[in-house]
Parts: sequence; C-alpha cells; structure tokens
Amino acid sequence: MADDKTILVVGTYDTKDDELNYLSDCIRGQGGKVRSMDVSVLGDPSVPTDHSKHEVAEAGGSSIQAAIDSGDENHAMQIMAEGAAALALRLYREGKIDGVIVLGGTMGTDLALDLCAALPLGVPKYVVSTVSFSAMLPPERLAPDIQMILWAGGLYGLNSVCKSSLSQAAGAVLGAARAVEAPRRDKPLIGMTSFGKTVLRYMVRLKPALEERGFEVAVFHATGMGGRAFEGLAAEGAFACVFDFAPQEVGNHLFGSGISAGPDRMSNAGARGIPQLVAPGCYDLVDFVGWQAAPERLKDRETHAHNRLLTSAVLDPDERREVARAICGKLADAKAPVAFLLPLEGCNEWDREGADLHDAEGLVAFCDEIGTACPQNVALHRLEAHINDADFSDAALAIFDQWVAEGVVKK
Repeated sequence: MADDKTILVVGTYDTKDDELNYLSDCIRGQGGKVRSMDVSVLGDPSVPTDHSKHEVAEAGGSSIQAAIDSGDENHAMQIMAEGAAALALRLYREGKIDGVIVLGGTMGTDLALDLCAALPLGVPKYVVSTVSFSAMLPPERLAPDIQMILWAGGLYGLNSVCKSSLSQAAGAVLGAARAVEAPRRDKPLIGMTSFGKTVLRYMVRLKPALEERGFEVAVFHATGMGGRAFEGLAAEGAFACVFDFAPQEVGNHLFGSGISAGPDRMSNAGARGIPQLVAPGCYDLVDFVGWQAAPERLKDRETHAHNRLLTSAVLDPDERREVARAICGKLADAKAPVAFLLPLEGCNEWDREGADLHDAEGLVAFCDEIGTACPQNVALHRLEAHINDADFSDAALAIFDQWVAEGVVKK
C-alpha cells in the first residue's frame, strides 16, 4: 500500500486540538502523512502546526491582528477562510498535499466550503462537520466533489462516539488520496445536463455519437447538486462545449424551490466563452422536496410524485412565460455562440400529446415567449419534433458538427 500520500488537516487548534491530533494520528497510523493547518484566531495549539494561523491570515492578504481588531467573529473567520483557501491551493500546486480534511462546527464548516471550492476537481476533499448535510449549506458553495461526514457527538471533546466518525474520516480521505483517478484532459470534455431516461432520453443517442467524434461526455443530473457541479466545472472553463438541455433548475430557483443549483445556474458557460447548445428540457416543471410542503407560489398546482424524495409541480402558461424570460436573460451575456433548440412538440416524456402532463396551451405560451424574448446573440432553431425524438438529437449533432468544422468548438 502506498505510504507517500499527504493529507492537509485543517481546523481551529485552539478549541479542537485533541480532536485534530486524534484525526492526524489515525491518518499516520494507516501509513499516511499529515500537514497541519491552524485556522484559529484567538488561541494557540498545544504544539506548533505546520502552517500557523499567522501564515494562514497572511496568505489571504491580511493578519491575525486585523481579524482580532475586527471585533466580529464572522468577519474574522472570513479572513481565515480566504487565507486557508489560498494556502491550500498553493500547497496542492506545489505537490505538498494529496488531499484535505477539515474539521469543524458551523464556523469551521463555513471556512471549509471556501477551502474545498478553491481546490480542483479530483483532489480528495472531506469535511467532518456537526452540520454535514444540513439545509443551511447552500448548494452554490459546495465543491463538485466535496465529501461530508457527520461529526456525531463532536461538539466538544473526544469520546467514543466522535472517535468513530473521526477514524472513518481518516480512512476515507487517505483511501481516496491513494485511489483517486483524477480527471484526464486527453480528450475535450462535453458537459450535458439531463434527468433519468423516463423523462429525458436524448443522452442515450448523443453520448455515443459525441464519443465517436473524439469527445468525452459527462452527464449531470440536474436536480440541484448536479447542476451545481456542472456550473462549477463551467466556471473553471473545463468544457469544450455544453449541451445544457435540462435547465429546470433555473425555474426551481425562480420559484423558490429548495432544489436549486444557485442563482448562477446557466450563466458560467457563457461567461467563460464556452459554446452552448441549449434546450428547455422539463421547463414546465418545478421540483421540490417531496416530503416537504410545496413552495408558496406552487400550492394548488397539479403535481407529479417522482418518488418519496422528489415531486414536480406543473406550471401554468403565465409561469412558463416567466421561465422563458429567465432562461433568455441568462443567455443574453454569453461570450460565445449559443444555439437554442426549441422542440415544438414537447420538452419531456410526460408532456407528449396524450400523456398525463400534456398542456398544449402551456407549450404554445412558452414557445411564443421564447421567440419574443430570445436575445440577438442566440440562434433560435424551432424544431418540429419532441425533445426525445431522434430528429431533435440529430439537429443538435448537426449544429455541433458545424461548430467543430468552423473551429467554434476546439477539438
């Protein structure tokens, strides 16, 4: 077993010294190495860490004294978060760490989200937190491959309950650092959004066709976190082109659903100059958590229960127009070509003519509003097809092939 992987262990050593040292000992006990980073403000660790709180604050362009003088714990920890993120990224680029694990309550978790977001996809990043999986964690702050472990019984001091969490976390981060196959960049990457094949099916035809053309295809499940991962990679410029055919998260956010990919959904590819093929898969539905009450704006709507976790509310014609305007507004500032494929016969399997959620009036209202609101920088392609028809996928491939031939999509 490899014994040369180094894990960055991060936390407030003035208040969690015992817990952090126990975590480090577990990593070393499995043959791993540790670099310690102290993100405390007021106190000091029992023994010096590899990276002191002073070094952390200075990495973010500030100082511990400035954090203390602020007189506000929130502001002070944001100083430390900025420094911790910058320092961790530098250590990774210098080849000094292979993974990171951060320990904390709400303060430490707030910092951990910034630190993990700063590291590239493929770097093992674990957060052991008393608030893991909590609704207070906004999806737009979660790194695409972040891993969270609930720190049960870990608010204050070591005990057998929290040792169980910490020891598992030590094994998880070290094992990940040893096993990870980081994303390769030997083929240009296509980012595609979709849902399962029961509602959207184009990826079944498109993925192998794009792979035959020499591209790698990553399909993202557009149910909040999948869209967040998609947007995170788009913001890094990771994609050669995107097939953003399931922008339902735009409507989710617009109508106050908790299943959101954040306010920048459908914005990052355009901002980074990535060519976009766009279609309105499931535009007519807004997802919400199935075991919670519907958002206020969606009460008394017809709903489709996908499972016990996920329910979809069906939008009326005026609401569909609102979604159309929101999507078009997202595309207006794109810095690369955008093609909008508008399937005039429906945009998910449940809204085909004769299907349970078919609404001819609503579909016409949406298509009309897209035609009115579509910005000048977007090429609108009206298709006499359903989004799940082969004709739709073939039209998308034809545009893509033209872009490749013209050099819009780099191969």
